[in-house]
Amino acid sequence: MTQVTERGTPLPAAPRAGVRRRSPAAAACVVGGAVAAGLGLGFLAVLVIVLWISSPYPDSGPGGALHLAAGLWLLAHGTELVRYDTLSGIPAPVGMTPLLLVGLPVLLMRRAARLGSAAEEDDEEVLPAAAVFSAVLCGYLAVGALATVYAAGGPMPADPISAAWHIPLVAVLAAAGGVWGARGRPLGPLPSWLPGGVRKAFVRPRYALALRAGAGGSLVLLGGGALVVGASLAWHGAEVQASFLSLTGVWSGRFAVLLLALTLIPNAMVWGAAYALGPGFALGSGVTATPLGFPGAPALPRFPLLAALPAEGPGTPLTWAAAGVPVVAGLAVGWCAVRRAREVSYGETALTAALGAVVCGLTMAGLAAASAGPLGSRRLSEFGPMWWTTGVAAFAWTAVLAVPVAVAVHAWRTRPAIGPEGLDADEAGAVDDRWHDSGVREIRWAALRKAAGALVPEMAAPVPVAPVPEPVAAPAVPVAAPAVPGRRAVTVVSGLDLDPGLLAPKPAEPVSAPLAPPVVGARVLARRKPPPE
Repeated sequence: MTQVTERGTPLPAAPRAGVRRRSPAAAACVVGGAVAAGLGLGFLAVLVIVLWISSPYPDSGPGGALHLAAGLWLLAHGTELVRYDTLSGIPAPVGMTPLLLVGLPVLLMRRAARLGSAAEEDDEEVLPAAAVFSAVLCGYLAVGALATVYAAGGPMPADPISAAWHIPLVAVLAAAGGVWGARGRPLGPLPSWLPGGVRKAFVRPRYALALRAGAGGSLVLLGGGALVVGASLAWHGAEVQASFLSLTGVWSGRFAVLLLALTLIPNAMVWGAAYALGPGFALGSGVTATPLGFPGAPALPRFPLLAALPAEGPGTPLTWAAAGVPVVAGLAVGWCAVRRAREVSYGETALTAALGAVVCGLTMAGLAAASAGPLGSRRLSEFGPMWWTTGVAAFAWTAVLAVPVAVAVHAWRTRPAIGPEGLDADEAGAVDDRWHDSGVREIRWAALRKAAGALVPEMAAPVPVAPVPEPVAAPAVPVAAPAVPGRRAVTVVSGLDLDPGLLAPKPAEPVSAPLAPPVVGARVLARRKPPPE
């Protein structure tokens, strides 16, 4: 039966059971994900267009530049591109991702997820975390699919299979991080479908401490890698400058080379860390640069960062000095893995340090996998560090050094307190009890009275009394004894025949009235005698 209003117009039908109404907040999250992808594409498109306009010899029109920008955006997600215009005619893959470009889509996607999880007004609808995550992800992946199709018509199209899993992987991690940060970074509760033992194990403090220790070790390795790369660039400064100037003679081309070198600096940091760890990094098929030696890599492209490679031949003490980087990383992991609580056992501390070494190894393995990739076919099909060897080396270095360092630091922090003259806490307490013994207090008081002289009067000593066969009850008489600071000592002597006059109370001495406090600011006048009558 259709319901109508007073004017005869039908009322809108009520929503049926099981049908969910459309949420404007969910639509806004979808639009936010699409805008995040569009901002990343727009930034790279503007940069490529500026370089294309400033180039004196552009190879293609603005359409080719936009296709190239779409390809770079896909490459920033780890997608492998394919270059067809090669000298041999064989398509050459380009899969080495500049890690600095990865930060652009990650930051934009994380920001979109945070904005979708926050409500600006009190009456605004707030979606659950899962709904925000799904909505933002749908908008981002829709734009990613369009960009993949558009880049297929350019000079460097994307591999569809590589784009099918690289773009969702980056988007899922960034969106999850944004929603988690917007919810206050909660550490629990874990899902109810997990076993109870697993949920209890993951809330232990050792896991948070191991994550912090592993992150600290990874940062030390990356910082050491940057130090190794910077030292090599300074050592080969002339070769680096010649390589930079020989690539192009116009300022726009040199600016493009400089931008490319800056985007590859994080990759060079990871390569430097892998070099210091020992496995090194590959510069082609069968060619690896390690501290123990570098056979040389022929047919390398001219590039400033590649000009800073070590000299060919066996290793030298200068290259062996790079081993100090993982040593410092192991010490950092061991130091960060120690809890300040005294009730933690040595086994718990050693286990936390070992877990920190595992975290450091997994982090370096992931970074090595992300920083490596092919730059062509045949000899350049392998370029960068091997991920599993880098991860194993990072774990081995940090575990060997972190566990004993953590145990030693734990023993130092939980050592017993040292008392006076090198005694421990129990012995110091016994000495303190002996010092406050009554006999020692009397000796201290006698020494103080002797040093004070006339300032402290001598106290009358009690008179020895002979025993009386039949003691007569008498009132207790207080006799002065050596005084103790802060206390009143009273000696009660009974059985003495004393003069009752001695027990009579003495008259109290007159107490002078206290002086009146001075009056400030008063005028004092002389007193005048009254006139005679």
